[in-house]
Amino acid sequence: MKVKKYQWYKIADSESELVFLPNNMLVTEAGGKKITIIKHNNSLMACTYACPHAGGILSEGHVDASGNVVCPIHRYKFSLQNGRNVSGEGYYLTTLPVEVREDGIFAGIEQKGFFNF
Repeated sequence: MKVKKYQWYKIADSESELVFLPNNMLVTEAGGKKITIIKHNNSLMACTYACPHAGGILSEGHVDASGNVVCPIHRYKFSLQNGRNVSGEGYYLTTLPVEVREDGIFAGIEQKGFFNF
């Protein structure tokens, strides 16, 4: 099994610095890339900025009761746990690990080679 390697980027010194929209989402940058940070059930999660289907800005969507991020354009749903498309269209969303550490909040971007995401 391949072990994933992450480059960790500090996104805030503490959770109080994160200014969430009413839908508990926000856009920030990590490693020069826009990402979406989501607060759900008192946990912080992250995924790519745009929907893999039609490029909808995910922070303009919402998280449903099952913990799936819902794209604002076509309402495609993606699991925040593994990125799988749970509404049946076959797309896959890149999710990112988030770690809350003593020195801040960090998002990890997998190092795949020359191009990431």
